[in-house]
Amino acid sequence: MAKREIAAEPFNYEFDPETTALVVIDMQADFVEPGGFGEALGNDVSLVRNSIEPTKKLLEACREAGMFIVHTREGHRADLADCPPAKLTRGGQTFIGTQGPKGRILVRGEKGHDIIPEVYPVEGEPVIDKPGKGAFWDTDLDLILRNRNIKSLIICGVTTEVCVNTTAREANDRGYEIIVPEDCTDSYFPEFKTATLDMIKAQGAIVGWVSNSDKIIAALD
Repeated sequence: MAKREIAAEPFNYEFDPETTALVVIDMQADFVEPGGFGEALGNDVSLVRNSIEPTKKLLEACREAGMFIVHTREGHRADLADCPPAKLTRGGQTFIGTQGPKGRILVRGEKGHDIIPEVYPVEGEPVIDKPGKGAFWDTDLDLILRNRNIKSLIICGVTTEVCVNTTAREANDRGYEIIVPEDCTDSYFPEFKTATLDMIKAQGAIVGWVSNSDKIIAALD
């Protein structure tokens, strides 16, 4: 497959769909639906739901193009042995592992931990269960990508400044080129999203490129 060019900032990005993967970060009920972890922390989940439809559209386009697709879920063992105290207790309160409307918060196997139906994985799309914010830390994501000769990543998901940003920086340090479609990621704090995307594309794409779903789909077409 020939290389394609995506209209992007700070300059257009050239990529090969055969060596590019779409990585969908943590589109879980606990983060984007009422009654989950995000809402338990006092956040307005409607602010992150704006990214669902653009992500779904891009996911379908990447599937049609035959690209490699990976999904991630943040969560912990039922016994919480993999959840450090610094994460377990936030602001003097414990949320992770407690009972909520969608089961135990951020615990693997619970309803809230699973990926939402709109962007649910299909057969052949690996799901990376990660205990931290970054998708590379303590997971086999890097091995999976290298086994597929993946060199660049299109990163979507939530939240922009936390798990998306951490994963993008981890990927950059490992030699992957990354591009973030701005409409396929969101934050409970819009100003954090803006600042994060500005940092990613600063200084000649110091971490990566920023585009949007329409421009990426146009490049695939």
